[in-house]
Amino acid sequence: MVGSDVHTVDLNRSGISRIIWFLTGIFFAVVGTIGIVIPGLPTTPLMILAAACFAKSSQRFYDWVINNKLFGDHVKNYREGNGIPKKSKPLILGTMWVFILFAVLVGIPDSAPDISRIATLVLGLIGTVFILRIPNL
Repeated sequence: MVGSDVHTVDLNRSGISRIIWFLTGIFFAVVGTIGIVIPGLPTTPLMILAAACFAKSSQRFYDWVINNKLFGDHVKNYREGNGIPKKSKPLILGTMWVFILFAVLVGIPDSAPDISRIATLVLGLIGTVFILRIPNL
């Protein structure tokens, strides 16, 4: 799917499936909206997830996400396969690693199993590779 095809919602699925996708999209959209005012809570990735869910359940809500003035262009570019701005990657990765290191060094209590720190670091590395593999806009 390219261009406008990616922005056409596929409603050819069962009603239950559409409800589940819609509710999941609402969840991501609400948490993403909260992320606008809460530092460290990533808005754009959550809105990309919301858009993906709405693309399987609601044209109206999908259009709301991709036409939003705050994050719509970023979501639209990602959905069209155009990637993210090259200058954004260092900011994204820097912010992500500040929070990962805070979690590993301060946030995770000493009484927690070591696997919690290891898993956090491994997931951070996976996220880093994923972000670096996204095409530059």
